[in-house]
Amino acid sequence: MAIVKSKLLKKLSKNHPNFYKKDIEKFFDIILSEIKYSLKREERVELRGFGTWSTHVQKARISRNPKTGEKVNTPEKKTIHFKMGKELFNRINNENK
Repeated sequence: MAIVKSKLLKKLSKNHPNFYKKDIEKFFDIILSEIKYSLKREERVELRGFGTWSTHVQKARISRNPKTGEKVNTPEKKTIHFKMGKELFNRINNENK
């Protein structure tokens, strides 16, 4: 089961009842937009204990259309790379240290 933004905001407001829901949503939107803008500027984003996001450049190449077998030029593009932090890794794998 995936968690969506609305469910995450509900959990945050439930755990922190002293904050207004609209303030929690605004705070969450600010965090996400800062992550997006930093990645757009090709900067690395790190949240200690959770993970890091960085951009990588995928070189231009000649690929193949699997349906027709025709060769297609694929242009250079940027991709986002996520590497989970040690704390998140241990939590996912039930390794309590």
